[in-house]
Amino acid sequence: MLDVNSPDSAHAAPPRELQAPEKVQAFVARRRAFFILLGVLVAQLLLLSAQITRDHKVRLIQVWAVAVFDPFARALRGTADAATAAWKSYRELWQAQQQNFELQMQLVAARSEIQQLTEQAAEARRLRDLLEFKNRLPFQTVAAEVIATSPGEASTVVFIDRGTDAGLTSDMAVITPAGIVGKTIAVFPHTAQVLLITDPASGAACTLERSRVQGILKGGTRSLCQVHYVMNETPVALGERVLTSGLDQIYPKGLPAGSVVQIAEGNIYKGVTVKPAAALDRLETVLVVFRPRSGDLQALTSPARP
Repeated sequence: MLDVNSPDSAHAAPPRELQAPEKVQAFVARRRAFFILLGVLVAQLLLLSAQITRDHKVRLIQVWAVAVFDPFARALRGTADAATAAWKSYRELWQAQQQNFELQMQLVAARSEIQQLTEQAAEARRLRDLLEFKNRLPFQTVAAEVIATSPGEASTVVFIDRGTDAGLTSDMAVITPAGIVGKTIAVFPHTAQVLLITDPASGAACTLERSRVQGILKGGTRSLCQVHYVMNETPVALGERVLTSGLDQIYPKGLPAGSVVQIAEGNIYKGVTVKPAAALDRLETVLVVFRPRSGDLQALTSPARP
């Protein structure tokens, strides 16, 4: 017989609480008849909707199915269309960038080709002018390319690609169609060193074109030259041309040497500053004048013009 006052009865465990699945099972078990009836009604409804047709012989179940799934289909189609449009835009942008890059490369190549063609055309013009000038000269010359200059900002020495192999010797005049350049001072087998007229150690016999006064053209400062031994009373005008006189037996007579840019009175002689006729800082192709044989020296009948 169970003793209600015993310690075991006082500490009896409370009933166990049901878990959620067990609660669901208990709920379904208690209302089994209701759920069976609900299932039968849904089945009959589906059977009726499958048999009933509307306009155009469309079954009612199809109408319901479309009504239920159409929003999802529309959303999915919209997402797919947006993704397709984004991908198409990305591809078009990438292709445009590629085309832009290719066009830029073609533009750079075209500009480089135009620059090369321009340089070639300018070189062709220089060579044509040099050839025409060479053919007009009454003395023998040989063309040469300037290949180097001496270091320094005020360089007065250049090197050409002709030497003893071309018959060159020292003290041979170097000229361009624009005017005289200088003379050879050292000749090697395949090259030669040319001293420009702007060097103080150079010298060229010259004549003022209008007054016909003789002088010596020597290098000065700032890439200019000076005409020495021109008396103060001799009229000299700014811009007057200075020509070679041929008396130095190096430069043929009548070649342009430069033009007067400054005049200053001195004690006895004028200070006549001359700008060289040839662009000595942009020399590329020159002519070297061969010395005429003894008794065969010729002079130009008229000043040579570029």
